Amino acid sequence: MKILLFGKSGQVGWELQRSLAPLGQVIALDCDSADGLCGDFTNRAGLAGTVRRVAPDVIVNAAAYTAVDKAESEPELARRINALAPGVLADEAQELDAWLVHYSSDYVFDGSGEKPWLETDATGPLSVYGKTKLDGELAVARCEKHLILRTSWVYAARGANFAKTMLRLAQER
Repeated sequence: MKILLFGKSGQVGWELQRSLAPLGQVIALDCDSADGLCGDFTNRAGLAGTVRRVAPDVIVNAAAYTAVDKAESEPELARRINALAPGVLADEAQELDAWLVHYSSDYVFDGSGEKPWLETDATGPLSVYGKTKLDGELAVARCEKHLILRTSWVYAARGANFAKTMLRLAQER
């Protein structure tokens, strides 16, 4: 099985490289990838060409614009990365009859309620980040063979994350 992974340098993508390796050949890309393969989510034509060139059985999208607060001042960039690029992946996956696995966020919800969210619950994003992630989900759903994983509080030993930020702030203050 050939797996095309986007977002290899992020926390989720970094861990997925190891986790997916036993399943087959993993081609892992990020925005700085070379060798004629494009992992830059601002380059939709490059992404489409890369998917066609690799012709994977599975596409895993762990790439995203994740600066939640900054998205408010960069809405177009967040939209290009979180909504439009996943749409390209969906269209190409559909054309190849490949699976598309897409990582999203619980920011697609409005934060109300006291129970865990269900995938059938009504969405209502309150931020640009949440809206662009929801738009990405809607684009991904154009592909018949898709799986959307909504995450929250991503953390790992590598990279910046909420847990590490809280520990750093506790030491500083």
